[in-house]
Formats: sequence, C-alpha cells, structure tokens
Amino acid sequence: MSIESATHKSIDLICFSNLRWSFVFQRPYHLMSRFARHSRVYFVEEPVYEHTGGPAMLRRVCPQTGTVIVTPSLHEAHKGRDVHPLLKRLLDQFLKREKIRSYIAWFYTPMALDFAPQLSAELTIYDCMDEVSCLRGASAKLSENERRLLNQADLVFTGGVSLFEAKRNKHLHVYPFPSGVDVQHFAQARGIRETPDDQAGIPHPRLGYAGVIDDRIDRNLLDRMATLRPEWQFVMIGPVAKIDPESLPRRKNIHWLGMKDYRDLPSYLAGWDVGILPFAVNEVTRFTSPTKTPEYLAAGLSVVSTPIRDVVRPYGTLGLVRIAGTPEEFVLAAEHSMAFGLTMKWRRRVDAFLTTLSWDDTWSSMWKLISDALETKVFTPAVMTAGSSSAATSR
Repeated sequence: MSIESATHKSIDLICFSNLRWSFVFQRPYHLMSRFARHSRVYFVEEPVYEHTGGPAMLRRVCPQTGTVIVTPSLHEAHKGRDVHPLLKRLLDQFLKREKIRSYIAWFYTPMALDFAPQLSAELTIYDCMDEVSCLRGASAKLSENERRLLNQADLVFTGGVSLFEAKRNKHLHVYPFPSGVDVQHFAQARGIRETPDDQAGIPHPRLGYAGVIDDRIDRNLLDRMATLRPEWQFVMIGPVAKIDPESLPRRKNIHWLGMKDYRDLPSYLAGWDVGILPFAVNEVTRFTSPTKTPEYLAAGLSVVSTPIRDVVRPYGTLGLVRIAGTPEEFVLAAEHSMAFGLTMKWRRRVDAFLTTLSWDDTWSSMWKLISDALETKVFTPAVMTAGSSSAATSR
C-alpha cells in the first residue's frame, strides 16, 4: 500500500529526538525529510533554557523540507527541576493548536516517554541508533525508559546490524536498517576540482574525516599517526561534542576545520586522498554504524577504518574498506591506498553496493512496514521488501 492510500494519507508523524535539527545531517534528518514529502512531520527537540520568557513551544518550518521543528522553550529557572509535567502540558496544547489527531509517534530518545507517556498514537516506532547501556554517563533511567519503550513500540528499527542483533530478542518486530547514503549528493565530489578556501592551503596528501568529533574518536590513534607521518595532513571536519576541545591532539599536520554545511561536504571530500574512520574500539563504538562510510565511498574515496563491527561487516569483508587495528597498520593501509589508487573495477563494485543503501529505499522499506502495521496491526518478517537488502537478509 502506498503512502497516498486514502486510509493513511492524512496521518501525521511526531518525532522525538535527542539530536537537534540544525546539528550534523544524520539519520533523523534524512528519514524525517522523506516522510515530510508525504505527511506533516513534527520534529520535537529537547528543551532550550532561556533567560527570559515563559514556557512555550517554539515552532519553525525547515524551508528545504517542510518539516516542522518544535522546540520547548523554558525559563532558565527550570533547569535541574522536573520539567516533564510542564513539557507534557505544552505538548498537549501544541497538538490541539495544530489539530493533530491521527499520528505516528516516532522515538529516537526513550527519555521522551517522560513527557509523552499518554500519547494515543496510531502506531509507535522506536528507531534505535545507539545501545543505551553502552553510552558513557548513561543513567539507569535511560535503560529503564528504553525497556518501557520496547514494551510500547509496534515496530523497532535499528541503525545497523550489530544493534539489530542486540535488540532482536527484546522485541518481536525488529528490523535492521543500516546507514543509508545520498549517493547523488556525495558523488558530486568525483567531478569537483576546486577546494574550499580553508582547505586550499593544506598540502597533500590529505587524510580526512567528516562527522561528529566526540568520545568515539580515538584521539591517541590520530595523534600517533600524525607523528608517524608528519608530511601527511589530517583534515578533521565536524562539531566537537561531549568531550573537552582541549583534549584534541594539536599538531601542525592536524587541522580542525569545524562544522560545515552538508551541501559543502562534497567540495571538502573532493580534495582528500583518503577518507578515514579513526574510531576507538570499545563499548561506546561496539554498535556504531558510521554514516560516513558509504558517504566517503560515494565521493570516490578509498577508505581506511579501525575494526568497527558494522564497518568490518560488510565493507571490510567485501574489500570496499581497508581495516587497520593500530596506528602502524593504519598508515600502511593508507599508503597502500594512495600508492595503488582506485581501479575502475573497484569503483564499479562500490557503486553496485551503494545502490542498495539509498535513503529513498530505506524510507520506502520502512513505510511498507509502517503501512502494513497501520492496516492490520499484524506483523510478519515477510512484509520486508527488497528495498533494504541488509534487513531482508538479516531477519
């Protein structure tokens, strides 16, 4: 059944997210943007605390996608208090003003249950991006809320196969949807010859990373590689989050360029010699499924990664990404990539694989599951379509 079906054409979607819409373009942005082509989508962020003004729901519309971004605004005096009853009241009032009656509740954060427990959604979906028990500093409350959400959810999607394996015994209807890629957007890098001004003065070879710079990045690995190859330049793009910026290694050949607009990323990637995934291998990254893996490949880059499970499978086993466990192995793998270049045969294999990972296909397969669930409230693995080959083969 298509989304244009008379039965569900008027259904709205309310998404509760711990990531802000204006942050790095990640999974929530890609998926909600596609839902917004067909339905009203309300993207509810975590509260902001202001110096002035009373409690309010700030409403703005994303001009590119039409998604409605909803941000609770509370006075700074509310910080540290239990604001959940206030948030629930604000949300109830907002739903009435917007005349939202029939909707899907979509959760990225289980903590939203504390102010949206009574939502009478047509369907409840948990799109799980992290294993909450492995997050540093995660409270017992987060794990408790996830258990509650798993009990309430009609469907559970996971951001990778490793997460699917961790959740498959906790819910009857779990489906893996690994990171997708906007191939057309990143493939622009293959034809770009000019590089942005803040990268133009950095000599080659350039090894680049684009993504959130947080506690998943192995700063010691990066520092050691920069020491082993002082003539190489390490370009690091993205916002610093959850770590002290002072903890970042500071060397002449490590360049911290900050967050860039999504539309400008192909221009940066076009100027790199190798795309790198310098992630630490620990409990925090055990279930990481980096979106930048297919993005680098779509840009035509060779890629070197530490042995992150969802990179090793499938990218490493298919020979699309080189895997390296130590700084010495990493620089040797990068050297090999630069010395031998990329063959047309390799590019064809990469492009064939990327056709299975488009965000449009991911959305289409998700909607098929959602549509069937709305229609019957009866689920079987057979409703998975070929739009997500990983989901179909892993179930």
